[in-house]
Amino acid sequence: MANQLDPQNNTLPDATSVPLDRIDLSDPRLYSQHRWPEYFRRVRDEDPVHFLEDSPFGPFWSITRFEDIVAVDTNHEVFSAEPFIMIGDPEPDLPLENFIAMDPPKHDVQRAAVQPVVAPRNLAAMEGLIRERIGVILDNLPLNESFDWVSRVSVELTSQMLATIFDFPYEDRHKLPYWSDIATGAPELSGGTADKEERNAALQDMAETFSKMWFQKAALREAGHEPTFDLISLMEANADTRDMINRPAEFLGNLGLLIVGGNDTTRNSITGSVLAMNMFPGELEKLKHNPDLIPSMVSEIIRWQTPLSYMRRIAKSDFKLNGKLIRKGDKVVMWYISGNRDERVIDNPDKVIIDRPRVRQHLSFGMGIHRCMGNRLGEMQLRITWEEILKRFDNIEVLKQPERVHSNFVNGYVNMQVKVIPKAS
Repeated sequence: MANQLDPQNNTLPDATSVPLDRIDLSDPRLYSQHRWPEYFRRVRDEDPVHFLEDSPFGPFWSITRFEDIVAVDTNHEVFSAEPFIMIGDPEPDLPLENFIAMDPPKHDVQRAAVQPVVAPRNLAAMEGLIRERIGVILDNLPLNESFDWVSRVSVELTSQMLATIFDFPYEDRHKLPYWSDIATGAPELSGGTADKEERNAALQDMAETFSKMWFQKAALREAGHEPTFDLISLMEANADTRDMINRPAEFLGNLGLLIVGGNDTTRNSITGSVLAMNMFPGELEKLKHNPDLIPSMVSEIIRWQTPLSYMRRIAKSDFKLNGKLIRKGDKVVMWYISGNRDERVIDNPDKVIIDRPRVRQHLSFGMGIHRCMGNRLGEMQLRITWEEILKRFDNIEVLKQPERVHSNFVNGYVNMQVKVIPKAS
């Protein structure tokens, strides 16, 4: 059956005009054109456990309501994260494995090896550094003139923090968000636009760079130095993951996962927060009058933005969900981006309400054993960013609609032109 949404035509039809069984929620144009809200609203209302027989990524189930997503995400006995968490499959000549796409017990062992980097004491130690760096970034922004917020602020801060977490050469830090973008941007994985040759070259560079760092860390440990609290040192020093360097698919996959996890949530939430304060200026006024609402605003932005649109699972056995029979072996996609707008659970979900009751009730970090490991770090970076913004600026005015990422996985921004208005002295 041909897909109703013709990929050769960039014009998307109204959601109500597409036959329900031919709505393809994996079409990346829904996200780059910001048309996904109307499509998901219809599917949530009319067919919340939705099966698409024919898509560029094969047949798959879409789970679109909040409670159904929770039911799938917290049931790893039936719904396996293996072998991959994106809707498409990697090409056989470039296999990737990582702990978010593993089931227990292997998942638990590998996650435990890197968990200490985001332990509370490490986050507390990082707070001063984050505040210093965001302060420098904000102080160097041009005032009262147009510039791109994504590159000047969101990417810059994220690349600095990733360099810290990986103990990565600071002068090469911009490789990290680039690797993140190209790792998730393959057409066969997310409908993205990454060129295959460029992607392979970038991943090769990433593998060689991190392999060199790994052996340097190993030499230091063998010479008697205590491992530092960066991700490479923690994995190399842990007996359960020390031999990962000998398994290239797993080595590259886990490092790619940690870069993507550290990049996309923070980077796109920082941009999304500025957009949201423009779309809902009354919420910005609330924030100015009561900066103590910043932590609550952070959770609300992460829900409203939903930086990663979904995670996928494979059914290990037949399972009935909301009246539909999901068969063993079926691909199941949990659309966090839809669950976070489910009117059955969240009042007025399309609006940003920074003092919303139960503001932490969202799906952006996932649920169950695969819940995002770095959620507190992402929240902390966004909180500090807004604490420092409010000290300096009266407003950050979005000058035109942002350019969005062409992907069904990363719900993010390529460019957003803004003008910064300083506070009156």
